[in-house]
Amino acid sequence: MSADPHFQKVALIGIGLIGSSMAHAMRRKGLAAHIAGYARRTETLEKAEAIGFADSLHDNLATCVRDADLVVLATPVGTFGTLTQEMAPHLSKGAIISDVGSVKSAVVRDVGPHVPEGVHLIPAHPIAGTEQSGPEAGFAELFEGRWCILTPPPGADAAAVGKLRAFWEALGSNVDVMEPRHHDLVLAITSHVPHLIAYNIVGTADDLETVTQGEVIKYSAGGFRDFTRIAASDPTMWRDVFLNNREAVLEILQRFNEDLSALQRAIRWGDGDMLFNLFTRTRAIRRSIIDAGQDSAAPNFGRNPKKK
Repeated sequence: MSADPHFQKVALIGIGLIGSSMAHAMRRKGLAAHIAGYARRTETLEKAEAIGFADSLHDNLATCVRDADLVVLATPVGTFGTLTQEMAPHLSKGAIISDVGSVKSAVVRDVGPHVPEGVHLIPAHPIAGTEQSGPEAGFAELFEGRWCILTPPPGADAAAVGKLRAFWEALGSNVDVMEPRHHDLVLAITSHVPHLIAYNIVGTADDLETVTQGEVIKYSAGGFRDFTRIAASDPTMWRDVFLNNREAVLEILQRFNEDLSALQRAIRWGDGDMLFNLFTRTRAIRRSIIDAGQDSAAPNFGRNPKKK
């Protein structure tokens, strides 16, 4: 344990993949003197206790957040408002309340009104994860080399923003700061709509199973298998993402549908040049992602088979 941790007590409200990974990383690097975890389900708490990544585990919000100088909401986005309202009377003055949700305008909207005076709201989004969920899915390396975006509301305390930034950097993340609405538009194209497409195409394949007599699953090629990996993500979390980022998602979907119609016309009319130019351009984007360190060119798209 570090002699000078970043926070004396960190309360993790939700101990699934992201919450438990934060706990593992904090413990390994000595970033918190005390790690407290909260979950409503006894089964979840029992799993967390067996793994041993937290110093204390709670099924009561008040006891979990009491005396915490950092509180992190790591549950589905749709629960944030109710949870904050419940914990608000028990938050310490000067504490930072943050989150790990992939929608940020909704956090400011739902959490902000319940944050007591003297408590600093600084939403955050670590762009890291797998399709796995639950306390047993977490691992300390999840945030290494990945981006974490902070979206402080206007007037946020600069010292608190700086402290949270240093914390995420210590967890291994590269940190950027942007306005919540801009974050939501960027994530709509880089994460939310791709997930929606994956859910849709896997659902279509399931509908075709009776027609193809099981051959969709039997002969799944790499592209379809990757869609199923994405579509295996937590349904509650992604339901809340789409409901709370609907404007940006619908805007990107409209543009996607227009581009898809153009691609459909090119195939219908045999426009090979259009197809070749598009595929060449998109191939270059894949290479730029690898060059930026956000993936590797190794087999299986660089994923570690031990962390599926």
